Amino acid sequence: MPKIKTKKAAAKRFRKTGTGKLMRNKAFKRHILTHKSRKTKRNLGKKAVLFKGDMSRMKKLLPYL
Repeated sequence: MPKIKTKKAAAKRFRKTGTGKLMRNKAFKRHILTHKSRKTKRNLGKKAVLFKGDMSRMKKLLPYL
């Protein structure tokens, strides 16, 4: 049986936690930051847990993660 290739674009964007969940970066922190509050910008810098409904799709993209 051949090995399944990992989608490298997805591998660069997600990482696995110790419990097996996937962490992702948040959007909307690249530009147009002047009208956003300090609290919003600070919280956008943190990681977020991937939605459970997307996990089955990520298993196909990242078979060995």
